[in-house]
Amino acid sequence: MHFRQWKRREFIKILGGVAAWPGAALAQQPERSRRIGVLIVLAENDPQSHARVSAMQQGLEKLGWTVGVNLAIDYRWGISDVEQARAAASELLSLAPDLIVANAVSAARGAKLATRTVPIVFAGVSEPVTQGFVASLARPGGNITGFTNFEPGIGGKWVELLNEIAPVTRIVMIFNPASTSAAAQFIRSIEVAAAKFRLEMAEARVHDAAEIEPVLTKLGSEPGFGLLFLPDSFIGFHHKLIIELANRFRLPAIYPFRYFADAGGLISYGPDVTDQFRRVAGYVDRIFRGEAPGDLPVQQPTKFEMVVNLKTAKALGLTVPEKLLVGADQLIE
Repeated sequence: MHFRQWKRREFIKILGGVAAWPGAALAQQPERSRRIGVLIVLAENDPQSHARVSAMQQGLEKLGWTVGVNLAIDYRWGISDVEQARAAASELLSLAPDLIVANAVSAARGAKLATRTVPIVFAGVSEPVTQGFVASLARPGGNITGFTNFEPGIGGKWVELLNEIAPVTRIVMIFNPASTSAAAQFIRSIEVAAAKFRLEMAEARVHDAAEIEPVLTKLGSEPGFGLLFLPDSFIGFHHKLIIELANRFRLPAIYPFRYFADAGGLISYGPDVTDQFRRVAGYVDRIFRGEAPGDLPVQQPTKFEMVVNLKTAKALGLTVPEKLLVGADQLIE
């Protein structure tokens, strides 16, 4: 009798344990697999593309998201204009991503035009309020947030550095108005600094790649010009051509990102975009875990870097002042 009772009691326990297994196993399952679509302004074989992607993926891994385990990432490279970005974003949306990461203005605008529901996190975008991406930095609203890279006053710093590294008398701002609507935000600080250093200031607008060489050829035929390239997707996409021409015509120039100096540009000053991609991972994680992109404040850059290419300076016949040698984050020899 006792034996039968024991068997019955133990059998019920066993049944209860079996019934509990599915729930227990379910509770231990990792977060469901997610998918990200990424729009990158630079070409796939550009070293900066690799650096940015690696930084983001490393950041995601630290937060528990590993490619091939619980995360898939689809990339579209070389996004240089809005229509191209919109088409690429539509391709990514057909893969049903949970989120899109957009690098630079054109990519962000194309993604925003392509979807109002899928969350978007941007990196390397200037003046997102002025450009109409977000309602405010503190409360972006909608389906988009991210990391901005410049504030308008930085234009004065660009003029100051260009004036220090080269004996220029005239500064020309070069940008493509179709790929940025934030140029006016920088112009005021550039004008103030140019007046301070008694430099003439002018604008050169380039609308496609075919216009770059004629503009730089003309500027190179006259003495005293220094170039200041505003941050926009078009300029970034064509940076190798721009650097080659500026150096060929012996035009000293300052650039907004370090990859210009890495590629042979004279001097660069701007935010560390690779660091922004590392920080993007945190926003991706927060959105995956239930936060709304419109509630996440747009973050401003925390790291700026100045890079001087001494090899290019020597080729242009320039002697880099001690102040810049000491203040540079990196010297390329």
